Amino acid sequence: MKVVGLVPAYREAGRIGRVVRGVLAHLPVCAVVDDGSPDATADEARAAGAVVLRHGTNLGKGRALETGFRWVAEQGADGAVCLDGDGQHDPAEIPKFLACLEADAPDVILGTRSRSARMPRIRRFTNRFCSEVVSRLAGTRIHDSQSGYRYVSVRAWKLARPKTASYDAESEFLIRAGRRGLKIREVSVTTIYGEAKSKINPVVEPLRFLRLALRYIIGME
Repeated sequence: MKVVGLVPAYREAGRIGRVVRGVLAHLPVCAVVDDGSPDATADEARAAGAVVLRHGTNLGKGRALETGFRWVAEQGADGAVCLDGDGQHDPAEIPKFLACLEADAPDVILGTRSRSARMPRIRRFTNRFCSEVVSRLAGTRIHDSQSGYRYVSVRAWKLARPKTASYDAESEFLIRAGRRGLKIREVSVTTIYGEAKSKINPVVEPLRFLRLALRYIIGME
């Protein structure tokens, strides 16, 4: 199967180059979707060997993934391993996804993080809460719905494409994938908590998630 790397990125200058080089150590192609970054994200990604797809303005992670998977499909690839551009995901763990894909041929492989003391307390709480809600709405057990480290087949993306544009798109995709009976598997991954600050708004994004969950609970979706 042809698998490529896909990295949505916004303002990741100083970090994106290492991510791209790490991905290219395991996959033949790495595409970076620069979501309207005002810094050197696109230039650094290109210099590291990535194919760069660029939004003129910041449209949100969901739209970045949509742009990325449209490109992946156009290249004739079967799917993509998605990583965040801030260096929190270790590209050295990509072989775990490839091994799971070879052994079981799932539609989606989710990189599941341990809720250890290394994970900030607020993240542990939101991770547990959101994963429980997504699991119930998807109809299948999902242990880390907030993880952006995942393999997604082109087929799965087309069948479960999210409608939301921001970070809630990742949760919506899992809900839609579960409801459509797609095969979802998980592999354990580590998370590197470095100096990069989270771009998730602690007020806006939880409200978006609750609005998303409500739409599925009351049957609007």
